[in-house]
Amino acid sequence: MEMIEMPIEVGIWNVTGSNINRLNFSRIESETKLETILQRDFSIIDENVLILGRQIATSHGKYIDILGVTADGELAIYELKKHQTPREVVAQAIDYASWAQSLSYDAVIDLYGEKNGNSLEEAFETKFGYPLPEELNNSHQMIIICAELDPATERIIQYLSSNYDVPINAVYFRFFKENDNEYLTRTWLIDPSITEEKMISTQNDKKKETWNKRDFVVNFEDGIHRSWNDARRYGYISAGNGKWFSQTLHNLFVGARVFCMIPGKGYVGVGIVTHKAVPLKDAFIESQNDNKRLIDCKLTDNNFKHDLDDLEKCGYVVKVEWLKKNPIEQAYWTKGLRANQNSAYKLTSQFTIDKLEEFFGV
Repeated sequence: MEMIEMPIEVGIWNVTGSNINRLNFSRIESETKLETILQRDFSIIDENVLILGRQIATSHGKYIDILGVTADGELAIYELKKHQTPREVVAQAIDYASWAQSLSYDAVIDLYGEKNGNSLEEAFETKFGYPLPEELNNSHQMIIICAELDPATERIIQYLSSNYDVPINAVYFRFFKENDNEYLTRTWLIDPSITEEKMISTQNDKKKETWNKRDFVVNFEDGIHRSWNDARRYGYISAGNGKWFSQTLHNLFVGARVFCMIPGKGYVGVGIVTHKAVPLKDAFIESQNDNKRLIDCKLTDNNFKHDLDDLEKCGYVVKVEWLKKNPIEQAYWTKGLRANQNSAYKLTSQFTIDKLEEFFGV
């Protein structure tokens, strides 16, 4: 049987000089100041949460006090206890979770935009230093915030967590004051790592951003094995040096739109696929109304033609009609754009599509 630790009572004493004085807990100030302090700095509870919004209206006619998203793309529902009874506050948290679990990827994006006036993609990367995950809200947790945790609330939360693995927790704060100095203490009812392990799975296809069945990103490694200047000139994209790198090019179909990305630099071009992937030795380029083998064209002196007869190691080429093709020094990147290590992958981020269409004028 799982052992649940009880919260530890926190006391503060001033031991300066010869006198030892205990600081008194202020219940009245706790109730009035808690919400204000959390609005100023939510890292007091969790620095790895981005606030999506406060007073979020649900379809049940209720309002979630605070809704956040974690660095992993999971939702966190925060309910301030205020003057509610234990039964009310726990029931409300569960009711809010039943609504939040149905939020699709697009709904989470829209919710943040409505509440904050800017994009979640940009805010997420600013907060965590990497792009928004391709899946959101696959699981969630509930946290009750209070100035003082009463025994009944404690028993209910412990019961749900230990017996039914409900991802619910409570954190309570106490305020202490001495002369002009104010102090705040924080205590978790249950170790937060335990609650995270119990987060309820809410997986379904709506948690992913939908694909428009047209747009792809291709990572083009400009360097010793291929040249972006050649690709611009002759109209192609390529990858190789192993099946792992080249196999995703075969997902590109005639008519697909591809946004070309130079890793570490940014997006440099957009075009339409005109021929599917073939080994380099079989790639032809139209030149003056005639077909010419790509390897017979005037190419940059590099290792592009390596392993021509090895179908696993050789380079593969996809012909593209470029709509826009910038030099590398004019590559485009901004916070929130989607990136991926695969040579070619489906572009599902509408934020990225919108930004790239605007930049390239397509």
